[in-house]
Amino acid sequence: MTGTGELTYRRVHRGTPELLFDCMTTPEHLAHFWGPTGTTTPVATIVVDLRPGGAFETTMVSDADGGTYTMRAVYVEIDRPHRLVWIERDVEGGMRTTVTFVDLGDGRTEVVTHQTNVPEAYLSAAARAGFETGLDRFDAYLAGLNAGPERE
Repeated sequence: MTGTGELTYRRVHRGTPELLFDCMTTPEHLAHFWGPTGTTTPVATIVVDLRPGGAFETTMVSDADGGTYTMRAVYVEIDRPHRLVWIERDVEGGMRTTVTFVDLGDGRTEVVTHQTNVPEAYLSAAARAGFETGLDRFDAYLAGLNAGPERE
C-alpha cells in the first residue's frame, strides 16, 4: 500500500460565495474550467446530483491525445454557499475533498480546497501544478462572467 497525504489550496476569486458555489455545482459552468490546462471536460460527461449521497462525475479529455480521465465521487455534504464535500471512493483510501467558500465582504470570495487521503501520485509537484492551472482557469472563467455580456 502506498502512503497518502493531504493538500490545501487557497485562492481568492472575484464573485460572491453563491456564484462560486453555483459554478462548482452546475455542469454548464464546470465545463468551462474543470481540469488542468490542456484538458477539456465536455458538459455531456458531467454528472451533478447535488444531494448527500448524490453522484459527482466528470470526464476530462486530453487536448493533446484524446485520452480520458474520469473522476467519480459522491457528495457527502452540501451547505450552499459555504461548503461542499465529496469523496472519490475509486481512489485508494477514498480521497475526500472539502471546498469552503469564505465571503471576504468586498465582492471577493476565498476558496479553500482541502483534500485528505490523497494518493502519492497526486502529491507530486507536477500534479499540484496541474491542479493550480485548473484554479487559474476558474479565475479566468469568473473574470469573464463578471465582465458581463460582450458588446457588439
